[in-house]
Amino acid sequence: MAKLRTALIGYGLAGEEFHGPLLERANGIEVATVVTGDPERARRARAAHPDAQVLERAELVWERAADHDLVVVATPNDSHVPLARKAIDHGLPVVVDKPLAVTAADAGALVEHAERAGVLLTVFHNRRYDAEQRALRALLADGRLGRLLRVEARLEQWRGDAARTPWRRSQDPSAGGGILLDLGSHLVDQAIALLGPVHAVYAEIDRRDGGVPDDVFLALRHRTGVRSHLWAADRVAPGPRLRAVGTDAAYVAHEPDPQEAALSAGRPPHSAAPDHWGRLLTAPGDVGEAVACPPGGWESFYPAVAAAVRGEADPPVAPRDALAVMLVLEAARESAERGQVVELGGAPATRRLLP
Repeated sequence: MAKLRTALIGYGLAGEEFHGPLLERANGIEVATVVTGDPERARRARAAHPDAQVLERAELVWERAADHDLVVVATPNDSHVPLARKAIDHGLPVVVDKPLAVTAADAGALVEHAERAGVLLTVFHNRRYDAEQRALRALLADGRLGRLLRVEARLEQWRGDAARTPWRRSQDPSAGGGILLDLGSHLVDQAIALLGPVHAVYAEIDRRDGGVPDDVFLALRHRTGVRSHLWAADRVAPGPRLRAVGTDAAYVAHEPDPQEAALSAGRPPHSAAPDHWGRLLTAPGDVGEAVACPPGGWESFYPAVAAAVRGEADPPVAPRDALAVMLVLEAARESAERGQVVELGGAPATRRLLP
């Protein structure tokens, strides 16, 4: 079967370190085109993808639409929607890096546009395939935690502004910068994928450097009654990556999934070593039993996309899942501004503030 000829639009951090390597490793896919207007990034793209053509502008992809079978949008947040809409208008299935959009309204309009056109749209919410997430799902399936009460997840690190690209530091809300959309979208997607739809949101969002949000806490109440507490911060000593509390036991994983570090270093993503495994605690003072982490699943994303494009399976991330994430993030902004809990109904218009 012929490989899907893929146009990778954007060759910054996401395009070069994550999408590019994963596309190259995916069966049934070839990187046919890379789009970047930066000469140095173009040089690196040619070295990493020697069989691909490197173009300066996305418009050149649309002129060659018939030469492509798939588009991947890995550009700054504010360009996700217009580029994805162009791909859909040319009948090209499209993967959008998270977040799907800057606002929930734009995300919803894009999802509806793809549905009307009958064109596949999916979103790179890759962290739902992290190793510790898979380990927790296995524990829940086995019933070893008992009734689940609360899940805590953190994406925290200590880094300064120099580690961020300029658009991520932009104080213009339309640019989509800040850590809420960046790491917050990962955390919310993980929580929804694990625990189901969100009923209510409480958030605290700080700007420690006076600029964009760089310290975020979200408390979500899911419709199942389980709560998730989520932290994302740029300048903090990291806490446990994941902690789940049930009626019979607790699971804690201190170390982050190693796939990102491996890809950033130019190595294949790999599973967590035993010294990174989480532990299951069942008694007070218990040091816990090591819980083997299944292999992380980032490499499974693009083969699943290929299967969906060929009509053999559903997309790995349903577009309305990505829209649900945007609705929670928007409710988080409102909660932080008002200092109140925001309740989510079936649509944005049904949102209401709680005491």
